[in-house]
Amino acid sequence: MPDNMLDRINSPDDMKQLNRKEIKLLCEEIRTELIETVAKNGGHLASNLGVVELTVAIHKAFDSPKDKIVFDVGHQCYTHKILTGRREAFKTLRTEGGLAGFPRPSESVHDSFVAGHSSTSISAGFGISQAKQIKKEEGYVIIVIGDGALTGGLAYEALNNAGRTQDKIIVILNDNKMSISQNVGAMAKYLARIRSKPTYYKFKSTVERGIRHIPFIGKKLRDMIFFSKSILKNAIYHSTIFEDMGFSYLGPVDGHDINTLLSVLDIAKRQERPVLLHVDTIKGKGYSFAEENPKDFHGVNGFDIQTGDYFSSVNSFSYIFGDYLCEMAKRDDRICAITAAMKSSTGLKKFSMDYPSRFFDVGIAEQHAVTFAGGLAISGLVPFFAVYSSFLQRSYDQLIHDIAIQNLKCVIGIDRAGLVGEDGETHQGLFDVAFLNSIPNISVYSPCTYDELMYDIKAAIYKDSGPVAIRYPRGSQPCLPKDYTSYDLPYIVYGDETAKITIVTYGRLFSSAVKAMKRLEEQNITVNILKLNKIKPVDQDAVNQILSSSHIFFFEEGMAIGGVSEHFTALLAQKRYKGAVSITAVDNIFVPQATVERSLELLGLDAAGMTKKILEETSLEEQSKA
Repeated sequence: MPDNMLDRINSPDDMKQLNRKEIKLLCEEIRTELIETVAKNGGHLASNLGVVELTVAIHKAFDSPKDKIVFDVGHQCYTHKILTGRREAFKTLRTEGGLAGFPRPSESVHDSFVAGHSSTSISAGFGISQAKQIKKEEGYVIIVIGDGALTGGLAYEALNNAGRTQDKIIVILNDNKMSISQNVGAMAKYLARIRSKPTYYKFKSTVERGIRHIPFIGKKLRDMIFFSKSILKNAIYHSTIFEDMGFSYLGPVDGHDINTLLSVLDIAKRQERPVLLHVDTIKGKGYSFAEENPKDFHGVNGFDIQTGDYFSSVNSFSYIFGDYLCEMAKRDDRICAITAAMKSSTGLKKFSMDYPSRFFDVGIAEQHAVTFAGGLAISGLVPFFAVYSSFLQRSYDQLIHDIAIQNLKCVIGIDRAGLVGEDGETHQGLFDVAFLNSIPNISVYSPCTYDELMYDIKAAIYKDSGPVAIRYPRGSQPCLPKDYTSYDLPYIVYGDETAKITIVTYGRLFSSAVKAMKRLEEQNITVNILKLNKIKPVDQDAVNQILSSSHIFFFEEGMAIGGVSEHFTALLAQKRYKGAVSITAVDNIFVPQATVERSLELLGLDAAGMTKKILEETSLEEQSKA
């Protein structure tokens, strides 16, 4: 007999054999496993601790993979992974070649849909459900969505469609009163009112227990009362918005009470239309440090289990962005700041406290944030929207239609630009340069240092006439040579300006380029570096500066198609450049999870990769001349 409960769980089928006492022990062991793994590997802790009982109950009540489970955002799927045959592999979470931190269908048949962004689950789940109908397949679709994700408009588009069907959809609203930061807005207040009045669900449960014991007519009478919208129901508890949209509403119920969860899931399975089950949970449940500070333990790089101290640097581009924005806002009362439920993660916490009337948290609603910024801008204010690169992708249409066409003074602080590491494909910030390059009127900066970031913020306010994007990487500024000085210039040439080999790059890759230059010097190869700070539009003088180079090497931490390198090469061609051009960038792939350093190495974007590329190309040129 295994020593613990987890050793007995190799698939969801093993859950069916457990009694209620054993399930409680299993939940305790899962929490320990989560804490120990995330402390070492990093990841999303508080959100996963909050859904342990809920996930266990789902797998106890349903039959995965016949019944499809869709998570939203997906960062609360760790317990699901442990219960679906991946317990041994769980120690590889978020490591190169290991388990992903989000659902991944290629990883397991129990993962129904990739989910690295918010508010997608109901749309995806409804699509899966409709496919079941067409293919005449049995089974439920269970959708787990947080209250924070309900601030995203896509969720309501899906509710509007799904609610008019008779599909076997069970939407579980995991209400922990938070997304990453504290939830805001009318929906958060609405859910708070529902939580404060659980009278209706408790009444229904009591009535059902009494009626089911009436001989002969108990079941029929129970179904008639329980499944109808009766006068009594409306007298006790007015219809919710979810019922008005066609869903049968159940809840709110305690999301940490296994018995209650199993009972209400059984009720949900017997409905004859889509169900919305409202479940109250505690983010960080079972680990005191995470319960007390769920924001700090939402996503961590690692931490000390005993003290709760987590490992991260004090200074970062995000911190400098927020701190300098406060300094500028003190001088200029036109400056506003916007976040999409990520106040702390994007460095805007201080701004929210210092200038509350000019700070706006719009919830997980990036599209709304951009158009809202446009409304502020057209009224004479200067809005800054700080957002992760991968989340800005959702706002492409708004950037074009609502900002760029009107040439409005909006500033987008693009956080986590470039590679982000262990969060993998869904979070890599590799697409913003390519899609911004396609939009007229937008200026784009890519600073390498904190000083350059501050120069760019100031330029965005007072120099540039239209919309501006400032992109900066996750973490701290890179190591740079002592003789390097940050300048408030669109570009600089570093090294011997007479060199015939030029490296062109921008952002933090400048640090790798400098190291490569030093290594090449040791082999008697002289190069210089054209470091771009303003990458859109490319300064024509920067193009002229390197026309005399015999070979130009572009290194770009972004997509090759549509990137700066491609655009710059076109400008060189217009100038009748006769030398050789080589581009190293992300070539039409999604970059999987690994550390940033390892990813740069694999893509040939670290100092060793740059050195190797230049040596190989110059050697081939010499051979061809010989």
